[in-house]
Amino acid sequence: MSKINNINRRKFLGYFGCCACGIIIPACTTVPITERRQLSIFPEARINKQAAQLYERVKLKTKLSTDKNQLNEIKEIGSKIEEAVSSYFASINQRDPTYNFQWEYILVDNDKVKNAWCMPGGKIAVFSGILEITKNKHGLAAVMGHEIAHAVAKHSIERASRALLLNVGTQIVDIASGGKISSASRAVGVDVAGILRSIGIDNPFGRKQETEADYLGLIFSSLAGYDIRESVKIWERMKESYKGKEPPEWMSTHPSSDKRIESLRKWIPEIIFNYPPIKKIG
Repeated sequence: MSKINNINRRKFLGYFGCCACGIIIPACTTVPITERRQLSIFPEARINKQAAQLYERVKLKTKLSTDKNQLNEIKEIGSKIEEAVSSYFASINQRDPTYNFQWEYILVDNDKVKNAWCMPGGKIAVFSGILEITKNKHGLAAVMGHEIAHAVAKHSIERASRALLLNVGTQIVDIASGGKISSASRAVGVDVAGILRSIGIDNPFGRKQETEADYLGLIFSSLAGYDIRESVKIWERMKESYKGKEPPEWMSTHPSSDKRIESLRKWIPEIIFNYPPIKKIG
């Protein structure tokens, strides 16, 4: 019986390998500027539509700030970064990766959350709690540039694509091991495969995307005319806000504050020189 199971597992893996090759090879794209190859299985239009629907639900169910001055500043910064991104890609004769974005901005009234995000398609939310960290328009531009960079680099599409393959891949590995992973999970009462995947794959990959967004975000903010040196101060203040409770890097999907500060300091002189403020084209 064991011999038959081994044969069946080998056949299944063989079939999967053939199918996977057919799916993965034509489904690779390139991140703008960094030129990193990335997996892209899901159609961008579908992801953007789903993000827009979720954004509408967020607006309905979340307490939005009534501070019009602060919201207008967010919109102004966003507009400048939008134009800078479009103008830059026009200047190098490349298609604007945001050509199909429907930009929108909200300010969420939540002082406890020090965060901001940009959904696929340019749907942006800034939480009021991050404003005590950013302090000024240059700091806010650094944060928004980072979040916009995630959308420009299509990180959400890449994560969804990888998750699909990883979920299938985990099942394949379990079959190849004769069900040992699922047996171990049942024995200890935890998702062994999930933990191993988080530490060994998801977290390092998340840190790679965050680092890429840090780099691209500096470029976009610089192109828009903001002082990107403020980004170092942001992460120094963010580190202080953790009060020594920041998780170790290997347990997180984000680089540590110290690592980010080190990288930012290294990149800033190069980016200021190579990506000065750009004039609007068209």
